[in-house]
Amino acid sequence: MAKAATKTNVLVVGVGSIGERHLRVFQRSGRCELAICEVNPELRTTIADRYGITASYADVDTALHENKFDAAVIATPAPLHIPIATQLAEQQVHLLIEKPLSISLDGVNELQSVIDRHQLVVAVGYSHRAHPVVQGVKQAIDSERFGRPITLNVSCGQPFYHFRPAYRDVYFAHHEQGGGAIQDGMTHLYNVAEWLVGPMDRLITDAAHQQLEGVDVEDTVHTLARHGDVMACYRLNLHQRHVETVVTVVCESGSVRADYENQRWSWMTEVAGEWHHEPVSVPERDIIYLAQANRFLDVLEGSGQPLCSLDEAVQTLRVNIASFHSARDGTWQEISR
Repeated sequence: MAKAATKTNVLVVGVGSIGERHLRVFQRSGRCELAICEVNPELRTTIADRYGITASYADVDTALHENKFDAAVIATPAPLHIPIATQLAEQQVHLLIEKPLSISLDGVNELQSVIDRHQLVVAVGYSHRAHPVVQGVKQAIDSERFGRPITLNVSCGQPFYHFRPAYRDVYFAHHEQGGGAIQDGMTHLYNVAEWLVGPMDRLITDAAHQQLEGVDVEDTVHTLARHGDVMACYRLNLHQRHVETVVTVVCESGSVRADYENQRWSWMTEVAGEWHHEPVSVPERDIIYLAQANRFLDVLEGSGQPLCSLDEAVQTLRVNIASFHSARDGTWQEISR
């Protein structure tokens, strides 16, 4: 009889809304033994009971003292990502860190040093890269069928209050906790664009609080940017009634487009021609996170590369910071590397 494969022992640190989602999809993968770490005792008990988790801890120190973990998912507020990641990396635990990586570059070099020393797998949770429409566009661009990318346009908006009714009471309401439209929403779009057309070199951002009730952080962001020779335009708001996320890359010999809400990626090569649509199936949002979780587990088993590496997430963090500085000063910002 064949020996059953050993499951990966995974600790989920922080089980608020995004941490619970990670816990749910890692459990759904059927490839893990799961434990949770949560400072809020009521939430810790509720989530443990809901998912049948027998190993639950109030803090990382206790978790590391009482158990041995192969990997951890860090889903705490953004300012805690780097300290917790460094602590776990010192214990040779592989990492999936929620986005954004942090709110500053403090501690990033130390974390990188520990990761390099222990040769750890690290991925950062920019889940848009796992979306099938983005995957389709990425493959199309990489195939060079449409030639070199020239311009990129991103348009994104939603009634945030409808999908996230508790936004006033969580991290989103505070920049210092990783909140606001730049760190919570636009960062995904910056990251996806860099994956599709290369790193951003410079940008100018206009951002403001326009309508979202009960908070002061920005809910509307417009950014012009350069990714090398590629000119880019980003638009995001969190108060419009309709839902849309559309990423269009205009190339030398045609255009490709990711359309999240219509669940398709599209392409066009004829002058003034018609779009050709390639439908995908995303029946629920967990599918994207499940794909991300399985990719992370695949890498732990020696197959493939993380969807978003630590280096790529650090680059996006630099873009986030530059975007804040530009919105404050009204000036073009260079993205240092």
